[in-house]
Amino acid sequence: MNTLEVTNPSTGENIGSVPMVDIDDAREVLERARRAQKRWEATPIEERAQVIKRFRDLLLDRSDEVCTLITRENGKVLQESLEMEVFPIALLCDYFAKRGPSILSRREIPMYLLKYRRSYLHYRPRGVVFVISPWNFPFTIPFGTVIMALMAGNAVLLKPASLTPLIALKGRELLLEAGLDRDLFQVVPCPGRLASEMIDLGVDYVNFTGSTPVGKRVAARCGQALVPCSMELGGKDPAIVLPDANLDLVVGSLVWGAFANAGQICASVERAYVHESVYDEVVERVAERTRKLRVGDPLAGDVDMGPMTDPGQLAIVEAQVNQAVAAGAKILSGGKRVDGPGQFYEPTVLVDVDESMDALEEETFGPTLPILPFKSTDEAIRRANDSVFGLDAYVFTRDRREGRRIAEQLEAGTVMINEVLITHACPETPWGGVKESGIGRVHSDDGMRELCEPYHVNEERVRLPFAWSPFWQPYSTDRYHRILGAARAVLRRGGGNRMSGVRGLFRGEG
Repeated sequence: MNTLEVTNPSTGENIGSVPMVDIDDAREVLERARRAQKRWEATPIEERAQVIKRFRDLLLDRSDEVCTLITRENGKVLQESLEMEVFPIALLCDYFAKRGPSILSRREIPMYLLKYRRSYLHYRPRGVVFVISPWNFPFTIPFGTVIMALMAGNAVLLKPASLTPLIALKGRELLLEAGLDRDLFQVVPCPGRLASEMIDLGVDYVNFTGSTPVGKRVAARCGQALVPCSMELGGKDPAIVLPDANLDLVVGSLVWGAFANAGQICASVERAYVHESVYDEVVERVAERTRKLRVGDPLAGDVDMGPMTDPGQLAIVEAQVNQAVAAGAKILSGGKRVDGPGQFYEPTVLVDVDESMDALEEETFGPTLPILPFKSTDEAIRRANDSVFGLDAYVFTRDRREGRRIAEQLEAGTVMINEVLITHACPETPWGGVKESGIGRVHSDDGMRELCEPYHVNEERVRLPFAWSPFWQPYSTDRYHRILGAARAVLRRGGGNRMSGVRGLFRGEG
């Protein structure tokens, strides 16, 4: 049996191995999940919520154990493992366990014209949800969808990233301890190729988080199989700093937004546009603050930034910085690998960057921050939108009206004003991108409904005194003209009481 060998990116030491499934294993796992899902769907949602609440409590009780495992496997510092991975899932569990019954209750659809009838939507789980998750947030990203899908009555298969399977297995262990049927949620470590083949086996929904090129291939596979999906893909998220902004807030936000999790966040600040009147001060202060960041093994002492998780991504960061410098960019802090063991790259501030450089145009997904000046707000908006990506964007200003005006012109799934990053931790807000940053949304009430199939029911609200419809045969030219006249009268009335018009329509009055 093939195995995944897991290493600590801070030290290079092996910290475990995980057996990989093959196509026959995947087929068996899917069959077991489908049987378990039928039982789970029949379980009242309030009982499902109790399992999720027990999982929440176990997660909180064992937070230190979970955070340490995330840090050993992924490399982020312990505080980030707590604040960016564990607490958001505990909060999400609490929110959807309490709100789930209301979110998935019947939704009335007011009838616009045919007032004598009533419509509503009711929600049923899709079946088996297949989650394909990344290595940068190996717990909070997949388990947000896992928890919501389970609350909605689905079974879930989770394909973890090959670099970080251990935390996925730990999460499953806690869910089983909370009382979940072991067949209802299963972790399937496997190569990416097999994950694509699993879509053809008959899963009912795919949630993918990862790079845009891979996401396009997964979405194409879903399209061929007519499997609905959501794709959370790459980002090149801009920040716009207006001249009236609180610069203390700006400097702290840019440094944290660029270098948290070693910049390995799809919502990282990857380019900052700063008004020319405050550009020099912001650049100087950001560079100074960045130079003070402590880089090292998070389990060996107090540090502010850990290693990069993927050696391949580290090579991309190094290549982008080197190319930018060769083309004329200047490094104000960082700019190279850290000597010694581990996959460390210094937090790097770049200036004199332009659109010919990959560091400004391509997703970096690492600890770099290019800073550029702008003259006018229109220029900043144009340059921020000049990207194939559109996940997050950030605006800094003291003028709330101007902040909203700019935010509503930015092509991003989420725009934050005077803050960065944190909305992924808010279960009530939608998360997802536009353009090549993806399709669909996770989190939020609508995100939970997306994990269900909406079924429409239309029924009588009042019983008509006749068993006849003007839409039935036999047709006639006379009736055609009378119905046309009645329809014109009803629709041109525009907002008044339409019942008299409806009665006329049914009588064929013109």
